[in-house]
Amino acid sequence: MNGRARRGSAESRHLLSDFLRHELGLTGTHVGCEHGVCGACTVLINGEAVRSCLVFAVQCEGAEVTTVEGLAAEDGELHPLQEAFQAAHALQCGFCTPGFLMSLLPFLEERRDSGALTDDEIRDALGGNLCRCTGYQNIVEAVRLAHTKMSGGAGNSAGNSVGTSTGNSAGTCAAEGA
Repeated sequence: MNGRARRGSAESRHLLSDFLRHELGLTGTHVGCEHGVCGACTVLINGEAVRSCLVFAVQCEGAEVTTVEGLAAEDGELHPLQEAFQAAHALQCGFCTPGFLMSLLPFLEERRDSGALTDDEIRDALGGNLCRCTGYQNIVEAVRLAHTKMSGGAGNSAGNSVGTSTGNSAGTCAAEGA
């Protein structure tokens, strides 16, 4: 869990989103629709963005799970994606923000060396997350800024790389011991 071994007990019907929030106290994972549609509960499981409201906690035994709490460095320095959201004013109420961050991280990691991103590519990556406040344009700008930072542009923060695959998927966890 966020780079540290964690143990917990969960009933077989206990959702990962509930386990994270209620058993481990990781309340950055938000629960919106509980149907995998809104994206607010997105976490990384073995580097893949998945909806934690669609995954049973027991399916993740032995898996590397990363929540929004795991993005910042140990010293509190924000991940470049978090910095970009702050700089571009890409949030208002903040409820959807953790899901956006966790969905976008694999997208940006995969495209680290791909050159400039188009608006269509960015908007496609945003497609699995809903926001009722921002109108998305500042989020698009934040993604562009984060891509620049993560690709070695001005203000790059090294050492906060997480995830390797794209996805706004609602997939399940293929973990060891599942």
